[in-house]
Amino acid sequence: MSLHLPDHIRVLERGWLSSNNIVFLDADTADVVDTGYVTHAAETLRLIDEALAGRTLQRIVNTHIHSDHAGGNAQLQARHGCSIWIPHGEADAVATWDETRLSYQVTSQQCPRFAYDGLIHPHDTLHLGGHEWLALPAPGHDHAMVMLWCEAQGILISADALWQKGFGVIFPELAGIPGFAAQKATLDLIAQLQPRLVIPGHGAPFTDVDAALLAAQSRIQWLSDLPQRNSDNALKVLLAFKLLEAQCLSLAELTDMVCTTLQGNPTMRLHYPQAPQATAALVAEQLVRSGVATRQGDALYAAI
Repeated sequence: MSLHLPDHIRVLERGWLSSNNIVFLDADTADVVDTGYVTHAAETLRLIDEALAGRTLQRIVNTHIHSDHAGGNAQLQARHGCSIWIPHGEADAVATWDETRLSYQVTSQQCPRFAYDGLIHPHDTLHLGGHEWLALPAPGHDHAMVMLWCEAQGILISADALWQKGFGVIFPELAGIPGFAAQKATLDLIAQLQPRLVIPGHGAPFTDVDAALLAAQSRIQWLSDLPQRNSDNALKVLLAFKLLEAQCLSLAELTDMVCTTLQGNPTMRLHYPQAPQATAALVAEQLVRSGVATRQGDALYAAI
C-alpha cells in the first residue's frame, strides 16, 4: 500500500529526544499534535512556523504529557497565544504541576510549566484539518494517553502505543501498576480499526500496519513473560535519553539518576538489588556496546 498523507497534514518527523509534531492545516488556522522536548524548542518553533505558512496556530493537542511530547507547549503558547488541550487523566497533575506524577522528576527530564485550556475525554471528537478525529484511550505506555483516529481517512495517530518497530516503555509496570494487559488491549484495538496509515509518535508514518502489530504483539508477550525485561529496557532508554540531552555524563551523574529512577519505581527497585553504582556501570557498558555512547575514563559521551 502506498504512503499518502493528505495535503492538510504535515508530519514533522523528529529525531532523538523529541516526538513527532503533526500539523493540521485549515484555510487560515492550524492545530499541532505534540510539541517535542524543551531543548529542541527553537527548532520546533522554526519547523512549525514554516508549516503554518502564515496561518494562525490555534491549538496544541497532546496525546500525553511526557516531556518529549509536551516540552514545547509553553514556548509555542507564548509565541502564538494558542490553547493547550491535554488528556483528562492528566488534569490534576498539570494543574498542580506535580512533577512526580508527571514523571519528570523520576525520569530526570525537563518540561517547562504550562496550563491547559481544554481536556480530551475518551471518545471525544476533535475537528482537525477539516476532518473529525476520535480520541481513543490508549493505556499501556501511559494510562492517560490517547490516540486520534480519523475513520473517513483511515489514519491513526498512534502516539507511543505503536511504532513501526515497537512501542514506548510500559511505564506503569515500573511503579507496580499493571500495564502489559492494557498495552495488549490497545494493540488489539488498533487491529480492529484496520488503519491504512499510522502516524506514530516517533519515526516515519507507515502503512504496513499488520507487520508492525505482529511485531508489537510478540514484544509485549516477551516483556510479560519476564517483567525485568521491561525494567532493563526502561533504564537503558532513560539513561540514553539523558545522555543525549547532556551529551556528556560522569558515572557519578549516571549513578545519581539510577538512584532517582529506582526511588520512584518500586518494581524496578526489586529488579536491581545491587548497589546503584554497579547498575549504572552495567547500563553504561550496554550503551557503549549498542553504539549510543563512547567512554573516556569515568565519563560517557553521546555517540549519536
